[in-house]
Amino acid sequence: MNALDFYKNKRVFLTGHTGFKGLWLSLLLLRAGAEVTGFSLDAPTTDGAETLRRLGILKELRDMRGDVRDLAALSRAFHETRPEVVFHLAAQPIVRESYRQPVDTFAANVMGTVNILECIRTSDTVRSALIVTTDKVYENKEWAWGYRENEPLMGYDPYSASKSCAELAVYSYRQSFLAAQDVRVSTARAGNVIGGGDFAPDRIIPDCIRAAVRGQIIDIRNPASTRPYQHVLEPLSVYLTIAARQTADASLVGAWNVGPDDADCVTTGELADIFCRAWGDGVRWQKHADDGPHEAHFLKLDCSKIKSELGWKPRWHIKEAVEKTVEWAKAWEAGTDMRAVSEEQIQGFLT
Repeated sequence: MNALDFYKNKRVFLTGHTGFKGLWLSLLLLRAGAEVTGFSLDAPTTDGAETLRRLGILKELRDMRGDVRDLAALSRAFHETRPEVVFHLAAQPIVRESYRQPVDTFAANVMGTVNILECIRTSDTVRSALIVTTDKVYENKEWAWGYRENEPLMGYDPYSASKSCAELAVYSYRQSFLAAQDVRVSTARAGNVIGGGDFAPDRIIPDCIRAAVRGQIIDIRNPASTRPYQHVLEPLSVYLTIAARQTADASLVGAWNVGPDDADCVTTGELADIFCRAWGDGVRWQKHADDGPHEAHFLKLDCSKIKSELGWKPRWHIKEAVEKTVEWAKAWEAGTDMRAVSEEQIQGFLT
């Protein structure tokens, strides 16, 4: 991936580096030779914290702990490290958790984004930034074709609504301040990501792994729901490409869908089938009666823009993405050198 060359010796500020996507992006940036500052709360799970320890990431970057909702703390860290490139990943990322904690979700996802934008606005070093939102920002009409970047934004649940608000905040700051300062800031609306190191509750693949490890039947809440699933390295490679290329080409600034091909938009039941075949050992799933809060039934992205303007195409399709996730999870359970496993997967993806 040629975009990695751009990051050598660049000062990069990454929020959410202790999370699932953040740890993989940290690995990619360190591989590229970037000077990485991570700003985040502690890892959200005990296993996540153990993953960071076993990967050794925190010894190789500047590890700063803090809350993006705290503008004063974020500003101190930001202006102390004087970044040239910013990736904003820190968020409350779980739909069902947003029903339990709506105020915290809006605070983290909206004001956390506003705070990072304010830091960028008052910086004299930042030239490029990428703000990560979600594929769920769109007004979901449950239709069979993918949403394009110019479709209306909305948000049924607090998580989706908070991310839609974050998109509007980015647009406002760009139009009001950042364009005039020649600071290039884009948003990336990624589909559901899977991969090693995700231990979050209420996510399909982590739930499958936990059940398989315990020898239990996997409970699937909504087996008929369709989502755009992709390996975590897919959107991260796009994030790196956007942030690098927009520094030289202002026409690339804007919103970007980051999702898999149509063939990889599968139902949750189909995803569970793929997982069971990859894991083996007779693991199986069953439909779990669930009267939980509303979740979209059908959601798909139109990714024509990144394909035509960035020349992007997915490297790993759904079957291989699940197999790589299973490979990582089994290595974790076996006590393997997880840095070596992760680096091997990155090398395989890049080549």
